[in-house]
Amino acid sequence: MRAIREIKESIQVKELALETMPEMIESTGELMLDALKAGKKVLICGNGGSAADAQHFAAELINRFEIERAPLPAIALTTDSSNLTSIANDYSYDEVFAKQVMALGQAGDILIAISTSGNSKSINRAVEEALKKGMIVLGLTGEKGGEMAMIESPNLHLVKAPSPRTARVQEVHILVIHIWCGMIDAAYR
Repeated sequence: MRAIREIKESIQVKELALETMPEMIESTGELMLDALKAGKKVLICGNGGSAADAQHFAAELINRFEIERAPLPAIALTTDSSNLTSIANDYSYDEVFAKQVMALGQAGDILIAISTSGNSKSINRAVEEALKKGMIVLGLTGEKGGEMAMIESPNLHLVKAPSPRTARVQEVHILVIHIWCGMIDAAYR
């Protein structure tokens, strides 16, 4: 039965994540917390399902996760159709997030760059621009990290979901986002 196979695979990937990811999830969460406590903001980008994750995360930061707390500065770079379409039309889709990072990002801000493969040109261009500006980049990718893993910088921190399957990677990404949200809630009690 397909449902049983899919659920078992999802559990196996999360068990592997339990073995391999906690330290990186915690350390990247602490980087984000430090930035937020210093008055910095979080910019988030992704394509397709990862765009939905970007918007979800921004909403959790601006509104709330599980407790009442002050709103935190977060912007999903995936939501302004006028910005996205004008940049894509006048330059190329590869620049849709990079141009927004150039306009909105400041040194010490956080960029959450979500790409299940790590190969998205638009996401990797945003990463490059964020690093040029002195931002801290937290990259959520699949198991190998793709082309994002080839970008060298001490300010780039990859959180790699331990699976080659897009669906499983997305499941781990939302888990990581929720863990980060829990860390933020705990820090702002």
